[in-house]
Amino acid sequence: MSAPYVLVLYYSRNGSVSEMARQIARGVEQAGLEARLRTVPAISSECEAVAPDIPVDGPLYCSLDDLKNCAGLALGSPTRFGNMAAPLKYFLDGTSNLWLTGALVGKPAGVFTSTASLHGGQETTLMSMLLPLLHHGMLITGLPYSEQALLDTKGGGTPYGASHHSGADGKRALDQHEIALCRALGLRLAKTAALLENGRGQEA
Repeated sequence: MSAPYVLVLYYSRNGSVSEMARQIARGVEQAGLEARLRTVPAISSECEAVAPDIPVDGPLYCSLDDLKNCAGLALGSPTRFGNMAAPLKYFLDGTSNLWLTGALVGKPAGVFTSTASLHGGQETTLMSMLLPLLHHGMLITGLPYSEQALLDTKGGGTPYGASHHSGADGKRALDQHEIALCRALGLRLAKTAALLENGRGQEA
């Protein structure tokens, strides 16, 4: 049996969400678990992939097996009118078989996003990503206010998940509080996943 891993699955257009994913992965690894970075291809308005079968650079595209076999999930997207981006929604719409088999029931999950404007729909985007995870029976892991960065941030950061304010040009780097919250989300997910995995091992 393979070692447990946290799947960090995201779609990124300008790089902000992918940088958040890397920071979340560091938090996962800090807890001693593998962080498996995966992305999804861009799609056209007709919901057809408009990207090569294998990415030119960066993480591989996510497979259903990557999702099925994960011990925990961090799901990330830029906001699109207060909602997750279409490529990520398209991927999630194809997970009905995992729903039918209950493959994700009882696994921890958290979400993250980036917006160009400070009040650009971060919280609604996070909530839009949580909805399908709740339907899958996943256990939602947010960010508690015991995280000092959540109280100190002047940019991104919500109790619903990690977030980032990338600026109008999309080039504003993650600040120290946004980085801290990304890593805290990864750490929290990994610790929760490890506890649940240990519990399942004892039951067996």
